[in-house]
Amino acid sequence: MKLSAQNAIKIMLGLLLMVIFFHLLIMIQVIPYEIAWGGRLQNTEQMYMFEAFSILINLSLLFILLMKGRYIKYRLREKTLNIVLVIFLILFILNTVGNLFAQTNFEKLFALLTLIFAFLLWMVLRSKAIN
Repeated sequence: MKLSAQNAIKIMLGLLLMVIFFHLLIMIQVIPYEIAWGGRLQNTEQMYMFEAFSILINLSLLFILLMKGRYIKYRLREKTLNIVLVIFLILFILNTVGNLFAQTNFEKLFALLTLIFAFLLWMVLRSKAIN
């Protein structure tokens, strides 16, 4: 069974919502911030800045994927969407490597998630058309 680009987008949208929820839980301090960002955050001010940045980046990818999957009416040009997705693909590959060298085992586990994101983005970018 071949994974379609549309299904890859659906999987990524679900994963992104979970990742955003995770970062929100860190921001409201339900989850300790020490386990995020490779264990390098020094204080709550840093945590708020980094978590807000992470949520913003994840929301950006979410909206790009909603456009690519034709879930929302407003759309950027296809070439622009693909360029942004290639940038995210590169970021996920770099993030996978970075997570492997994180100080916390929890963050090292995220290497698997970022690798899955990279694979799914690759599947979307390889596809000629989204139904």
